Amino acid sequence: MLSQAQRTAILELSAKGVSKREISHVLQLSRLTVRKVLRANSIDVPEIQRAEKAEPYREQILELLASCKGNLVRVHEDLVAGGAVLSYQALTGFCRRQGIGQTPIKAAGQYHFEPGAEMQHDTSPHSVEVGGRKYKAQTASGVLCYSRMLFFQIHPTFNRFDCKVFLTDALRHTGGVVERVMIDNTHVVVLRGTGREMIPVPEMEAFADRFGFRFVAHERGDANRSARVERPFWFIESNFLAGRTFASWEDLNNQARQWCDKVNSTYKKYIHAVPRELFAVERQHLKPLPAWIPEPYRLHSRTVDVEGYASVNSIRYSVPVAWIGRRVEVRETRDKLEIELDARHIVTHERAVTPLHQRITLAVRPRGHPAAARGGDQAQRPAPGGKGDHRRRAGNRTLCGGAKAKRPEGGGSCPAATVAAAAGISARAISGRGARSRPVWTLRSRPLGANDSAPRGARLLSAAGYGHRSP
Repeated sequence: MLSQAQRTAILELSAKGVSKREISHVLQLSRLTVRKVLRANSIDVPEIQRAEKAEPYREQILELLASCKGNLVRVHEDLVAGGAVLSYQALTGFCRRQGIGQTPIKAAGQYHFEPGAEMQHDTSPHSVEVGGRKYKAQTASGVLCYSRMLFFQIHPTFNRFDCKVFLTDALRHTGGVVERVMIDNTHVVVLRGTGREMIPVPEMEAFADRFGFRFVAHERGDANRSARVERPFWFIESNFLAGRTFASWEDLNNQARQWCDKVNSTYKKYIHAVPRELFAVERQHLKPLPAWIPEPYRLHSRTVDVEGYASVNSIRYSVPVAWIGRRVEVRETRDKLEIELDARHIVTHERAVTPLHQRITLAVRPRGHPAAARGGDQAQRPAPGGKGDHRRRAGNRTLCGGAKAKRPEGGGSCPAATVAAAAGISARAISGRGARSRPVWTLRSRPLGANDSAPRGARLLSAAGYGHRSP
């Protein structure tokens, strides 16, 4: 079909007296085509008047489209089975031209953000290698919409606790607070509703109020609304994670922060600027951080098992054996776990997230604890019958003589003396206190100087429920 420009050229050449043969030779067209244009004497491209083969089956197509759930392949099969004579291409072309089963096309448009107005937050799954093992982890990302400053972390899981940890670190990294944080209707934040009708979980709403921002959600299916944070995920996967392995999750996130600092300082062609330079303008519009930022935490209630461990997130943490069967409260923060029996008896562990089903044991354990029975402290035990063993047994008899504690069956020492021996406490220092019904331990195995501190066993005895007194 000739274009409007070709038809115009034919008519202009003919008006100048050029023959049809010469026009066809110059424009590389047939003389029949030139003759048709001159006969029509119009530069408008004529519309094709062609009957639609599928038009007689229009009503059937509409009915079948609903029953076949929009699958045109099944619609065509049923039409052919009913005697219709048309190809699948004719059916799809008819539906496309008539707008049957088609979603109206809308222009994407652009979003403009003022400095300090919005941060977009989202997560995406990625495969990472940490400590020699591969994990399916969650990449949490936050982007300032005006300056395009990027900050992300990678966690093995992502729940409300992890979300609060990430947002706290992200706001500290920016040094200020935006007016709103855009999310994608994630259940981590959303209680019910979507888009403008979204209602956040009270826990997350209180977290946002503490910093002075609010959560907002884009409409369902409107992925372009969160394009600022969606775009960097591919860059993180193809650049930061490509060919990298990590010793630990802490090492991973430390490298991620260094990578973000590098990326934020490079020129971006799509914004014709450097994010770090734009952030210098945006930072003046951010709200100041609160004077005191509490560390996000999560509370658990656990019962100590028969082996002296409390299980949190499929990882078992040791506690003193005196707590076996007792109810304890576990306070989990980003870096540590505090297992509390009461206000005076607290055991602190470094928080572990992987691998699961591992046991984390205190460095100093009482005698008789399962870890000790498995040989965990064999290096600290004197050889049976040796000189050290003789002195230890003599000290045990001195410790327990006043209390007249019955020796356990099997020839073992009394529990109090066993704990004292494991903690490295001298028996001579308390030999004169046997008349008390409950031994009062001293924590010095040698004279202490002015700058010395109590032995580590003091903390163990305190956590195990034994009192102590320093002379």
